[in-house]
Amino acid sequence: METFLKTIQFTLPAIVVFITAWMILKEFFKKENENRRFTLLQEKQKLSFPVRLQAYERIVLFLERISPGNLIMRVNKPNLPVKKFQQLLIHTIREEYDHNLSQQLYVSPEAWDKVKNAKEELIQQINISAGKLDEKASSTDLSKAILELSIAKLSTRKALDFIKAEARKFL
Repeated sequence: METFLKTIQFTLPAIVVFITAWMILKEFFKKENENRRFTLLQEKQKLSFPVRLQAYERIVLFLERISPGNLIMRVNKPNLPVKKFQQLLIHTIREEYDHNLSQQLYVSPEAWDKVKNAKEELIQQINISAGKLDEKASSTDLSKAILELSIAKLSTRKALDFIKAEARKFL
């Protein structure tokens, strides 16, 4: 019995020291792991920040390029039939959109939805405006009709404002 008590007398403090050391080391490694994750997250953000900012810049440029006034000025072909000008405008919008498709990886889903909706609304405005004109109308007539309709909608402006506000959150 005496040897049993001596064994307990030595093992009990050793067990207490072992458990204490184990708990301290467990907490230490937990904090080290959190610090490592935080450091990795900071490095990841440091690397991805310029790419994300560039994506927002490209989307702003896309929205500016397809805004009705800028688009018409850039693509303007005087005396082109309405149907041809309509096709040219829509083709230009789709090319611009396709060129910027990869930017959706770097922006929020809400922001990308605003961009898609602005593009679709503008195409719809072009089609509605062209539908109201007869076949003999010119590209100038279509331009006027698009600008009149777009003043009421401003879909690209709304998307642009949303994108700018979202980009400012990262600055």
